Amino acid sequence: MSMRKKLCSCELILLCHLLLATVVCSKHHGNPANDLVEIINQNRTAQKLPKLNDSPGLGCMALQYVELCKTNCSGNSAVNCKPPDDDFTEVFAPNCGVELPTLGTITGHIVGCQSKYTDPPLAFSNILVKDKKTLSLLSNKSHSEVGVGLVGFHKGPFFWCVLFSNGKTNSSFVLEDRGQGIKQKKGCYSGSSFPCNAGKRTAVILPYIIILSHFFISLLNQI
Repeated sequence: MSMRKKLCSCELILLCHLLLATVVCSKHHGNPANDLVEIINQNRTAQKLPKLNDSPGLGCMALQYVELCKTNCSGNSAVNCKPPDDDFTEVFAPNCGVELPTLGTITGHIVGCQSKYTDPPLAFSNILVKDKKTLSLLSNKSHSEVGVGLVGFHKGPFFWCVLFSNGKTNSSFVLEDRGQGIKQKKGCYSGSSFPCNAGKRTAVILPYIIILSHFFISLLNQI
């Protein structure tokens, strides 16, 4: 009996460590939209081009763009969707809380999708920048700002969108409420002060939850 109690005590301690690891993992997983902006800037600086300013307002509008295109993912990671230009001012900007007088010019966009979530480095090379045309767009010298949005849909694909602008830092695509804008209910966008809610967190934590569930059931059977 004492051996069993000792064993249970050790297992409980291990369970606590596993729970702590899960919490840490979920807290520090990061925002994949920010990661993609960093990869874009690394690619540009490697070509001796200036870094692009990470614009939260532009990022939020990129998220709005892909949410509108959620049913248009083809088998080759292409998105067959082109929202009307008016949607940027009449739909995307108001939905994000972007101050309309600060709207700048969109100098380019890249959109891609995949059947499941892909880490930013692979999303960059396999989904978004996979040919000379998109590489040339990425290297365009007229860009000064960038925003990234991504979202995954239940039993559906993940979408990525990169928007470029030639706006001025801190004066274009400015979010209302001192830069907070309107909180998005799902998805991620670069530069956001809100937690990411794109499904990646669930994907990261789920294996730990499954392990802990089996471990806890095994522990109960021994008591």
